[in-house]
Amino acid sequence: MISLNSIIFNGMDATQIDVQVQLSSGLSKPEFNIIGLADRAVKESAERIRNVLSALNLSLPPKRLTVNLSPADVEKSGSHFDLPILCGILCAIGVLPETELEKYVIMGEVGLDGAIVKTDAVLPASVWANAHGLGLICPGDQGIQARWAGHTNIIAPFHVIQLINHFKGTQTLPVPELTTPESGQKNTIDMSDVHGQAAAKRALEIAAAGGHAMLMVGPPGAGKTMLASRLPTIMPEMTATEILETSTIYSIAGELTGRGLMSSRPFRSVHHTSSPVALAGGGSDARPGEISLAHNGVLFLDELPEFNRATLEILRQPMESGRILISRAKRNATYPARFQLIAAMNPCPCGHLGNAAMSCTRAPRCAEAYQNKISGPLLDRIDLHVDVDAVKPWEMNTDTTPRETSAEIRARVVAARDRQITRQGYVNAMLDGADLGQFAALSDELTNFLNTAAEKMGMSARGYNRIKRLARTIADLRGAENIEMSDLAEALSYRPINRGKYGVKL
Repeated sequence: MISLNSIIFNGMDATQIDVQVQLSSGLSKPEFNIIGLADRAVKESAERIRNVLSALNLSLPPKRLTVNLSPADVEKSGSHFDLPILCGILCAIGVLPETELEKYVIMGEVGLDGAIVKTDAVLPASVWANAHGLGLICPGDQGIQARWAGHTNIIAPFHVIQLINHFKGTQTLPVPELTTPESGQKNTIDMSDVHGQAAAKRALEIAAAGGHAMLMVGPPGAGKTMLASRLPTIMPEMTATEILETSTIYSIAGELTGRGLMSSRPFRSVHHTSSPVALAGGGSDARPGEISLAHNGVLFLDELPEFNRATLEILRQPMESGRILISRAKRNATYPARFQLIAAMNPCPCGHLGNAAMSCTRAPRCAEAYQNKISGPLLDRIDLHVDVDAVKPWEMNTDTTPRETSAEIRARVVAARDRQITRQGYVNAMLDGADLGQFAALSDELTNFLNTAAEKMGMSARGYNRIKRLARTIADLRGAENIEMSDLAEALSYRPINRGKYGVKL
C-alpha cells in the first residue's frame, strides 16, 4: 500500500489527510474506487486521472485500485486531491519513488492533459508543512505564494511530466524565488479628489487612526461612497503579520490572485442584496465571507437600511470579538474578522429629507421608518455618526482651495497609530476593561462632564466606553498624552442624540 500526505482546512485549522493507494489482484479489467467521505469533486478525480495517464502513455493495470482518504470520518472536498492521488498511483505502478514523495504534502488539481493547475489554500498549507517538517508539492503558478510562508523545500511543477522528471533526476525544478512585494498603497485614488466635506474627512481621519466604525448619512451624490473608498489610502501600511493573515484567508477562499500576497489593505464593498452566508461565510465547505475577507481592512456597506435586518445583525458579534464562528450541521469553522466597518445611508427612501424643494410629502415619518430598519444595538457599536451634506456642482468648478492629499493625512494617522501600539500594543478601538481605565483615563472634571452628557443623551454603557476610546484617538492625533475637554467634546459630537438638521432620531 502506498501512503502519501495531503491536507484540508476547516476554517483556519488544518487536518492532515493520508492518501492511501492500493492495487488488488483478481480482476480482468481495471476498477477505480475512491473512498473516505469524498465529495463529488474528489470522486471525479478518477476520470481526470484516467485521462492524464492516457496522455502520459500509461494505463492502469487490470486490478482493483482503491484510494482511501484517511481519516474516513472527515469530509473531503475540493479538486486539490487530484495530484496526491495521481502521485500515489504513479508510485504504485513504479513510476515515482514512494520514499521520496512521503516527505511532502501534495496538493493540486490536474487537467486532462497533465497540466497542474491552481488550487485553494496553498499558502496556509505551506505554513503547516513547514511547521511539521514536511516539504510541499504544489502547482507551479502558486510556488511563489508557498515560498512566502518561509518554506524552502518546495517543488512547484507546471505539468506532471516535470514532476516525474524531477524525481527521476532528468530535470531539476528550482525552488521558487522569493520576490519582495510592492510596498505602499496601490490605489490611484486620493483624498485630494474630494471637494469640501471637511467634517467627513476629519471623521475618516479619526476612524483610520483608531480603527473605529463609522456611519455617514447624507443625500444621494453627496460623496459618501467616494469618501469611503479613500479610507484605505490614509490607513497605515500592513505589517508582515497582517499581510500573512489576510493572504491566508484569501488563499483559503480562492481569491489570492497572481503570485504575490495581499500587501494592500482590503476594501470590500458589499451589495445590499447579499445573503447572510455571503457576509458571514459558510456553505457546505464553510468558506470565509465578506467580513473575513475584510480582515485588517475595510468593510463598506452602502445603503445600510436596504440590507436584510438578519444579515446586518451578523455584524454585532465579530465587531466586538474580531472573529466569526461559522456553525454548520457537519462542521464548525472560525475565521479572523477584525475589520473596520464603514457604512453609508440616505436619510430617507427618496434621500432628500430636509430639502424642501426635493423631499417627498411623506417626510419625516418615512425617514423614521426607514432609519428604524437598523437596530439600536448595531448603531451602538458604531463610534462615529457623521452628516454628509451635498456639494453643489458649480462649487466644485470654482473651488481652488488646496486640498490635503492622502499621504499628508496618512502621516498623521501613522503617528497616532504608533503612539497606540507603543502604549498598549493595539488600536484604541480594541480598548476594554482595565486597559480602557488605564489608557483612556479621565480627570474628575471630564468624568463629571461625560456622566452628565451620557445621562442627557440616553447613552448605554457600551456607548459610554466608546466615547472614551474615541476621545483617546482624538488626543493621539494631537500628540497629547492626556485626554482634554476638547477631545471629549469632539467625541461626543459624533454620538447621535438626533440626526441634526434631519430631525429624526436614530
